[in-house]
Amino acid sequence: MTKRMYINRRRFLAGSAGAMGAAYFGRLPLEAMAQEQAPANQEWDAGLVRHILPTVSDLRILLKVSFDRALSDAPTLRVGTSAFPGKMSDTAGEYWQFHAGQLQPGRPYTLALQDSAGQSLCEPWPLSTFPSPDANPERVRILFFTCAGGTSGTYEGVGQREDFLPASIRNRLLRRALSFQPDAAVANGDHIYWDLHTWQGENAGQLSEAGRASNFDFSASALGGSNEAAIKAAAGPQIVPIYGCDFRSTPVFFLQDDHDHWENDAVTEDFASYPVQWFQLQLARATQQLYYPEFLPDPRRPAGLPWSSAGDRGDVSESFGTIRYGQLAEVLLYDVRRTMNLAGPNAVFVDRQVERWLTDRTRSTEVRHLVHTPSNPFGWSAGKWGEWYPDILDPESGTLTTAIDKPYWQEGWLRQHDRLAAALSAQTERVPLVVSGDLHAIGTGRFSRSGTLDLESNPVNAVLSGPISTPEFGFPSVIRGIGATPSAHLDLEEMAPPVEDHGFTLIDFLQDRIVLRQFAWDVDREPLDAIDRLEPFYTTELEPVA
Repeated sequence: MTKRMYINRRRFLAGSAGAMGAAYFGRLPLEAMAQEQAPANQEWDAGLVRHILPTVSDLRILLKVSFDRALSDAPTLRVGTSAFPGKMSDTAGEYWQFHAGQLQPGRPYTLALQDSAGQSLCEPWPLSTFPSPDANPERVRILFFTCAGGTSGTYEGVGQREDFLPASIRNRLLRRALSFQPDAAVANGDHIYWDLHTWQGENAGQLSEAGRASNFDFSASALGGSNEAAIKAAAGPQIVPIYGCDFRSTPVFFLQDDHDHWENDAVTEDFASYPVQWFQLQLARATQQLYYPEFLPDPRRPAGLPWSSAGDRGDVSESFGTIRYGQLAEVLLYDVRRTMNLAGPNAVFVDRQVERWLTDRTRSTEVRHLVHTPSNPFGWSAGKWGEWYPDILDPESGTLTTAIDKPYWQEGWLRQHDRLAAALSAQTERVPLVVSGDLHAIGTGRFSRSGTLDLESNPVNAVLSGPISTPEFGFPSVIRGIGATPSAHLDLEEMAPPVEDHGFTLIDFLQDRIVLRQFAWDVDREPLDAIDRLEPFYTTELEPVA
């Protein structure tokens, strides 16, 4: 294991070149870093395609695709010898989705996109379906990361933001992750940052600069006219150049979090950003419809869960998904923002029916390994409102405390956390594992107590998957005055204490164990080409207690 020094970026900036401004992280201006040339991409002719993001199950493939120009007639996806017509995702013909069904499990296919005249729109490429639920593969490797969104340029009609890592650097990090050939990838929340309201200063709760520049008509439909143009202008540069076509052969699973609903999770006496406002819910749904795939059906996941089988989406699920890889592994993906409520002791982050599905699958013995992947982190706190935990920053001591009430925080959120933690620990034939998004750090720990719950016999392993694009001001120690800190509600042992670096996590699920590797790049101290040589700074093997 390579040790990394934890950096409190708030203190680091006070005495470094980083104090010169947000456009500097401490080593070089980000603009200059972005000018450096990365190694050439793998030779593949993208043709008219701007981005491809696929997902798969054992029997189906779903693609989200955008093109350099609008197509007036529906293009076609060929999967092997079968053809599937495209469905327009926007109102202009630039964005399309392709649903391919009745496929064979565990099979590699050759995919090709053609226009209505049968002309190729890009070079063909390979993509495989997952093994059938009763197959017994030896291994599967899954990539996990979070917070890849953010803008780093000027976009006509929607304003200017220059705070996040440039798209070229984010793409370079993801290409390094892909070089390890994962079988699937989980992008856990915060794919875009374009918060429509501000939550600090005298104008808390009022439209933000980005909100005013976007000039949304809150009474109109999200897709169509000026609203659709604003969505594309704001969200497109945060997704299309980051992924491009690099993931065309790697199934991806995109979970939404608070910023994907075009808002931070914040609250004042006059206005709470969650439960999500209706118009911003439509923006979140439209962004997903345009850019990244929903979750395909799973016979073990109820089709009637919230935001599943919606009339305008068919049988896919928007907020709750599954990666099922034979009998070897199952990953449960759940967005904690879409159904969160403010019901005090009865409040929940995920709807009760979703919780029932999660606990039922956790108790099941069908698969060797099972992972929870919530968009809100288990284990650590940064003292903010919309967390599972009651911890809040004590302004006098500069540490987290539960001795001070956290305004508007809901006790029921913590009760739900403990019910899920209890279910994970109770299944002693598996390693209890939670891999989270949202918190802008990367690290690993395990907790043996959660409130009054004694989990010592089978502690819950908690992983912060690592951010891709966090700006300097976005790291917890800068914006909140404290880094990712174990909640006082837990007895948490930190095997790899969280570091505020950009990075990702790779997890190999094998028949007898789980191998976890974490990668981090320090923009303050490491050259850009170090990304292309990244190796794990922390590696561990997890085995069940039974």
